[in-house]
Amino acid sequence: MIQSLCFNLRMLRALFNHQSRINNLKFCAIVLFSVSAFGQSLSTDLRDLVAIPAVPGYEQELAAAIAARIKAFKPTVDEMANVVVTVGSGSPHRLIVAPMDEPGYVVSGITSEGYLRLQRLPQGGSLPLFNELYSAQPVKVRAGDKWINGAVAGTSIHLQPQVQHPPSPADLDNMYVDIGAESEQQARSAGVDLLSPLAIGRDAFEMANGKWTGPAVGDRFGDAVLVEVLRNLDPQKLHGTLTVAFVAQQWTEARGLDRMLQNLHPDELIYVGRLIRRAPAAAGAEGAAAENAASAVFSQKPGSGAIIGVPDPNVEVSGAAAELKQLASQNGIAIHTDFSAPLVPAARRGSLPRAPLPARSVHLAVATAWPSTPAEILDGHDLADLAALLENYLQGHANQPQAPTYPMSALLKSPPRAPTAPDNETILKVLVQAYGVSGGHEASVRAYITSLLPSWAKPQTDSSGNLILTWGAPSSKPRVLVVAHQDEIGFEVRSILPDGRLDLETRGGGVLAYFMGHAALVHSASGKHTGVLELPDGWDKTDFKWPRAAQAQFRVDAGARNPQEVAQLGIKTGDYVTIPKLYHKLLGTRASARAFDDRMGCAALVSAAWALGPNIQNRNVTFVWSTSEEIGLVGAADLAKRMGAEGHAPQYVFAVDTFVSSDSPLESKRFADAILGQGFVVRAVDNSNVVPRELVEKVVSMARAAHIPAQYGVTGGGNDGSAFLQYGSTDVALGWPLRYSHSPGEVIDTRDLDALAKIIVAVAKTW
Repeated sequence: MIQSLCFNLRMLRALFNHQSRINNLKFCAIVLFSVSAFGQSLSTDLRDLVAIPAVPGYEQELAAAIAARIKAFKPTVDEMANVVVTVGSGSPHRLIVAPMDEPGYVVSGITSEGYLRLQRLPQGGSLPLFNELYSAQPVKVRAGDKWINGAVAGTSIHLQPQVQHPPSPADLDNMYVDIGAESEQQARSAGVDLLSPLAIGRDAFEMANGKWTGPAVGDRFGDAVLVEVLRNLDPQKLHGTLTVAFVAQQWTEARGLDRMLQNLHPDELIYVGRLIRRAPAAAGAEGAAAENAASAVFSQKPGSGAIIGVPDPNVEVSGAAAELKQLASQNGIAIHTDFSAPLVPAARRGSLPRAPLPARSVHLAVATAWPSTPAEILDGHDLADLAALLENYLQGHANQPQAPTYPMSALLKSPPRAPTAPDNETILKVLVQAYGVSGGHEASVRAYITSLLPSWAKPQTDSSGNLILTWGAPSSKPRVLVVAHQDEIGFEVRSILPDGRLDLETRGGGVLAYFMGHAALVHSASGKHTGVLELPDGWDKTDFKWPRAAQAQFRVDAGARNPQEVAQLGIKTGDYVTIPKLYHKLLGTRASARAFDDRMGCAALVSAAWALGPNIQNRNVTFVWSTSEEIGLVGAADLAKRMGAEGHAPQYVFAVDTFVSSDSPLESKRFADAILGQGFVVRAVDNSNVVPRELVEKVVSMARAAHIPAQYGVTGGGNDGSAFLQYGSTDVALGWPLRYSHSPGEVIDTRDLDALAKIIVAVAKTW
């Protein structure tokens, strides 16, 4: 750190608290730049350490990353992966500890179909909704010396009507991980084996006002703070011996901490880590009531400053805790007390006794919202307070570190048109990573589609936002229209609440647990803003039940504290909200992402346009990338009405959309049984249309004659082609098999995209 240039955090926080009074945007920009410039070390540590999964017993990679950051102190790493630094000599011997691990899973079995079975670590403990919030999410699995992508299986909402007893995502017996393998041997050949660790996909996202969200931020903040303290440590100013330890297996009975205490016998312990819930209560009504009471004991909110964890917050602290509280007060550092269970749990019957804590022991923490969920939030100002307190304690002063900030990732930029045809997977990856929620928010997707088309293509955009590319005159016959929809499910900001949260309405449906309790992006004219889609009230109670989708309230915390701060961020009603997404390659030809519905269809049309070229003889063919399909086929309905009024309704409409497949360990194979990797699917029956049987057979015969793999079947949901039925068109719906529809962890096979693009070309040329 550049000590002579550091701002005083109290002054900076005051500026933020009164930001609504500041009209000089240039001055605001200077202040924000300064925070970024001088808080970079702490923010980078937090972001980078969160990015490394560290399930209990599998902290080695994280330990190596921490050791590299503090290599000037010549740390040691023991066989448990504890990272230890000792500075100074003599008495007193102070031990400062931060835990490294996070809750997660290990592979406990591999099925013959290549799915991974799981066991959670820790195997016990109080972790409300932990399994549910992994359902249908992207995950990372350790395979040999690398991490590979996977997706936890989830039920597809389109296949749930009439299902009487859907599998509970809370039950470990219903947890399967899809890594793209088609057999146990393929999974093992990729390096996955029993005991391979697994954790949810992650990033640390910066929110407004210095808040951060992401999986495991509550498990890593102590590591980032202690790295910062060591970075600024002057050993000459220490009195006695200081040992700083980053310990393993805190979630599994505090084994790393217990080892430190057994070996070092320190005079004093300062533990820097999350507040700890009570262990689950005994079974029965009284036990459940006690557990419910315990789950809501944390009273402090992010932004409270440093926290001293105590068994009873109503009792005044004494000893070392009282000294730290007084020191904080003397240096203008906010500090409070809050409940926390013991750092070292009581020994179980038959186990060895635990090492006793020193008489001078203190648990330091910061407040987190939604603890131990993918949407966990903490406030960077609290980390700065905590680092400053420890530096003052160890050296008698602190150059106040600033709240960590990190620049938001840049918006995707539309590439120039390619001179030659991109491969199908490249087209798909570009489109699936673009954002465009139903209801008029598809402009970005439309721009990407246009940029991916060949230079001769001159598509038009109609008043509904549909993108339309036509070959031949409307008078030519046959008139064939192929349509895929641009939009994806998401949310729209309905109102701004008095406390700065955003009240949302849905744009398309999905399973609540796939979205609530996870990070969210608010898309506004000023850019993307990270927030959290909040969980329903009572989420941490043992008797919690998810509300029905129609009854759910959707609210986003984007870090703002009032409507004025929301306005300063550039967020307004009508802006749209999504869950972040990335395209993840799985094994072989499989891939996972959110919004393959219907970017696969869009990509197939782009690929077919390149293959068809600018001229199709004696035919009228129209490709349409439609809007707002997810909220009622709106764009397609508008186009159908206009074409019908003009007397140019197509004779045949080929609606290209998802075939929601039961090719999953959680779905019944009696329905929607189309297999990934075995070709496109004729969507013969869905909730909006029945394709004439002779046309199903015609498409399949065309495909087989051209050696294009094809399937057909019955699935749920509707398709854009049905909007044309009343104008005399025949709807022949096409699709591709998709696992875990309308979730962040959808899975496809790119071979099916190739087949889909080929059949569209064949239809356009010869139907």
